[in-house]
Amino acid sequence: MNFNLTDATLTESLGRGMAHAFPGAPLKGAVVHLQGELGAGKTLCVRSLLRALGVTGPVRSPTYTLLDTYAIGALTCIHVDLYRLQSLSEVEELGLRDLLLPATLLLIEWPERGFGALPPADLNVLLRYVGEGRQAHLTGTTPLGVSWVEKLGRDNSLLPYVFNLT
Repeated sequence: MNFNLTDATLTESLGRGMAHAFPGAPLKGAVVHLQGELGAGKTLCVRSLLRALGVTGPVRSPTYTLLDTYAIGALTCIHVDLYRLQSLSEVEELGLRDLLLPATLLLIEWPERGFGALPPADLNVLLRYVGEGRQAHLTGTTPLGVSWVEKLGRDNSLLPYVFNLT
């Protein structure tokens, strides 16, 4: 599913929509990979998603801390930023596969820097610059991810920004 995001407000709307469409705390956890150039809106989208799920404190980019954890009722959200990592051993030290427990949502920015050591994504989010704005392409890669995208596609507030449904 593709979205035209003409400004930051629409990127935030996409994050909120992803939170509202989230299928809940899946038995085996859920993984979202967020890709895109610097400044494309990955952290903004995650911040909006976390706020919509109920995080009230600061939500910063974990560029230097590498990961931040948020407890939201029975759900644990882990926001990861792999931008600074340079090797497989650095990624493995994070133990991301071990963090994917029941009722966990793992949000990974820069998954292409994961050197194959990441849990597979249920949902892939690609944010890219297009002219003055941005576009988002969301792909569900598991039954959980597919149902997440389908539910997001029924969000009336986002429908005007959907194009070329895939």
